[in-house]
Amino acid sequence: MAASTKVLVVDDSLTMRALISGALERIPGVEVVGLADGAAEARSMVASLKPHVMTLDVEMPGMSGIEYLAEIMDTKPMPVIMFSTRTTDGAGETIEALRLGAIDCLPKPRVAAPAELNAIIAKLGKRIKSARNAPVKVPKVASAARPIDWNGRLLVVGGDASSTASLFNLFGQFPPNCPPTIVVQHLGPGLVNGMVEKLGSQVAPKVVVAQEGMAIEQGTIYFAPQGDHHVVVDAWPSGKLRLLARDPVAGERPSISLLFAAAAKAAGSNAAGVLFLDSSEDGGGGLKAMLGAGGYAFAPAESGGGHTLSRGMVTQPVAADALAAGVLKLCSK
Repeated sequence: MAASTKVLVVDDSLTMRALISGALERIPGVEVVGLADGAAEARSMVASLKPHVMTLDVEMPGMSGIEYLAEIMDTKPMPVIMFSTRTTDGAGETIEALRLGAIDCLPKPRVAAPAELNAIIAKLGKRIKSARNAPVKVPKVASAARPIDWNGRLLVVGGDASSTASLFNLFGQFPPNCPPTIVVQHLGPGLVNGMVEKLGSQVAPKVVVAQEGMAIEQGTIYFAPQGDHHVVVDAWPSGKLRLLARDPVAGERPSISLLFAAAAKAAGSNAAGVLFLDSSEDGGGGLKAMLGAGGYAFAPAESGGGHTLSRGMVTQPVAADALAAGVLKLCSK
């Protein structure tokens, strides 16, 4: 029988501590080992209780959750799930938490209504199950590479909230004339614009939200907007972005798999994909389509460290810190 995943709940509100811990205790295989009212109490509990995962309030008096998260990632990295009462008006804080290495940022339950708690439990259960053994992504200071002599390859990237630190690291090493890059990142409501704004302020390429009919150009990173549409590329080279009002694929809209499959169809061997999720989730089907069309695919290594670069039946390992260099080499003459 697998050992329980031990969780420490950190929130300055007694009511919220009770709501969140109550929701956690309804998840099979999860044990709440402690409740802390702030960073000071949490530090001692981390040392004595040795939790596997922490839930942390973004807005706390004294040391904020963002400040404490930065301390955790600097001193004793561990999987952290943030909770916030703010939605779109707090997008900047949420993206910063994800950039620092939090695996997700969820809305706080406003009331103990069954429907709201059940939704939170479903999301928490999925996150905690994957968090315990997942490598913690500590942010790195990335410096832009030298300009590339682009070979015409189209790059597509897929991830979720837990991929935020990895995306900042990857794109932080891209030069201003990076390969044209299209991204589908599954984030909470209202966060894509915040991601584009913050990322764009820290990396060399231009970062924009994808729009219908946009020309796909070198030096630009396009993020799929949240909403009722998928994002695909219609042709390659000289392609344009298209927003498709279709049903969700693999439960997601926009879908990573649909973007990857469209890139494979349009660009064939001139398509390359980077997936930051397990291939059993959204994106796995798209990777297969890309490889089947003769393209290249970077996917998480089964060992949990680094990536593998595949084309057809040929696969080679790529260390986590060599991913950006590998992508740029693949997209250069």
